[in-house]
Amino acid sequence: MSTNPDTDVEAGADTDPEDSLRARVESRLPGMPPAERRVAEYLRDHAQAIIFATAEEIGQAVGTSDATVVRTSKNLGYSGLPDLKRSIGQQMIHGTAPSVRLNQRIDSAGQETATLLGHVFSEAGERLAETWRLTPREQFDQAVELLAGAREVVAFGLGLAEIPARFLSMKLTRLGRPARLVGAAGFLLADGLLALRDQDVVVIYAPARLTTEIDVLLDHARSVGARSILITDSLGSTLADRVTVVLPAVHSATGYTAEGFSSLLVTDCLLLGVAAQDRERSTTGSELLRVLRAGLASEGSRRGSGTRRRSSRGEA
Repeated sequence: MSTNPDTDVEAGADTDPEDSLRARVESRLPGMPPAERRVAEYLRDHAQAIIFATAEEIGQAVGTSDATVVRTSKNLGYSGLPDLKRSIGQQMIHGTAPSVRLNQRIDSAGQETATLLGHVFSEAGERLAETWRLTPREQFDQAVELLAGAREVVAFGLGLAEIPARFLSMKLTRLGRPARLVGAAGFLLADGLLALRDQDVVVIYAPARLTTEIDVLLDHARSVGARSILITDSLGSTLADRVTVVLPAVHSATGYTAEGFSSLLVTDCLLLGVAAQDRERSTTGSELLRVLRAGLASEGSRRGSGTRRRSSRGEA
């Protein structure tokens, strides 16, 4: 039986991150300086709104600096404002209808082009910075080694998560590495798993939802001895004991930026690491791709010329 990747409840998520924020504020408030106390109270009382706001906007609302906002977030036990916003955002994603979230994003971003650009690029920067901060270097190095030494890489993703999975399989193939995409759900997934072997590596893109397909894939990978790499926002702790490597890809708290944005950047890093492992093999694959494309372009040009000549004769 298949599960829907767009509606499954996230495994391991806090049941109410807003309550968690409120509890943190209440416990730390007495020991905070006045400016941080004002920020903490604002965060507590405007939890749903702050996920769409920048540190500067929160600071302006409270009458303090963006640095004080960031410092307050850290004093509340978060790594920074992006971490706090992600915690609140998870509750909003799973507890609010998509149409409501869309209208909230539009209302928050406003209609001015400069404002829209500012919100989107601000969140993109926050996501990348947080992903960079959370990435364990030894885990990343191990992931590169696994991909470079694999007999075949099987990239898996459902829904929007299929986009970075498809990107990985295509780019690895161009680097001369055997790779394929498995993006089927339900019974069709079984066909994609039949050829999995002990020297293979499975790369699973699963931002926040644990599905039946992921469960079956991980169980089968373990049964045949294949290694696995999980690229995720919040399933790392849930699946850490079932995968070989976990790499973070911070999700959007607001929806301003695409789901696969962080995953694609992590994938780019992995691909560059694999290319560096064997430059000759990588450049050979790239050169073959160029030759094939040149042949296709020439054939297309010849067909086009023939069509034009036949058309001219017909007109005459």
